[in-house]
Amino acid sequence: MPASPLHLDTPLFRTSTAYSASNRPLWLKLDAVQPSGSFKLRGVGRLCQHEVENGAREIFCASGGNAGIAAAYAGRALGIPVTIVVPQTTSEEVRQSIAATGATVLVHGSVFDEANAHAIRLAAERKAAYVHPFDHPLLWEGHGTLIDEVVSGGADFDCVIASVGGGGLLAGIVAGLKRNGLSHVPVIAVETEGAASFHASIVAGQRITLPAITSIATSLGARQVAQHVFDLPKEHPIETVTVTDAEAVSACLKFADAYRILVEPACGAALAVADVHPDLLARFKTPLIEVCGGIGVSLEKLKAWKERLL
Repeated sequence: MPASPLHLDTPLFRTSTAYSASNRPLWLKLDAVQPSGSFKLRGVGRLCQHEVENGAREIFCASGGNAGIAAAYAGRALGIPVTIVVPQTTSEEVRQSIAATGATVLVHGSVFDEANAHAIRLAAERKAAYVHPFDHPLLWEGHGTLIDEVVSGGADFDCVIASVGGGGLLAGIVAGLKRNGLSHVPVIAVETEGAASFHASIVAGQRITLPAITSIATSLGARQVAQHVFDLPKEHPIETVTVTDAEAVSACLKFADAYRILVEPACGAALAVADVHPDLLARFKTPLIEVCGGIGVSLEKLKAWKERLL
């Protein structure tokens, strides 16, 4: 790892047993307080550093939001220009947030796949570096630092709960567990209904491409997970579970009331598990939840989601 990573060593909180229906104390790893607003800075920052160390003078990345703002933050910190290609589904607020961080924002395509293909083409044309938002070994290595921090802090945990989009975070957590001698610790991978490409793939026994993303948790909106992520359950204990948009939003509101921190529904999905699927946690004593964060949230949005869903 580089001597000076771009991400922060984030706080680790422990809830009371009364916080959730699981009646378990929960460890909460607060990556919502990363400078870029989410865990993405761990891996994206690591990959951007690697590219600059190897001569890159410009970076292109496709993203619906969180990876884009992480790449923009990394580019600003490293002193190189960054262009983020977002699909049309990315809100104007998120586009402005990425631009305000210092990147050029281009809109291309109706879905991430189209934006990503365009970013790859542009990077090739300009002989620039291309940074994938979730499918690269250095991304996974960077994301795994969250496990390093929890372990070095002495926290005892016996499972990890995390949201899954394209699967970069899941791959990072598994990598982090492995390098800390914790390959026996299960991971509970959570998605919202309408964005559950990993769950559908595991059930089908083959990688499934969703026809569309219908969940409000757009940060989980990869229509297909990376091949490496689909293969992970063959080498590590991973369980998949889904929650509804309403359950994810309810968890966001509950977390905001308790800790005064706003997180996206994509993050709320992981937080919801202890209330929605308490039976799943019955065999564990001290679950660890990765509070991944996300920039696509505001008081106004939470209020609107509450009125619409709850």
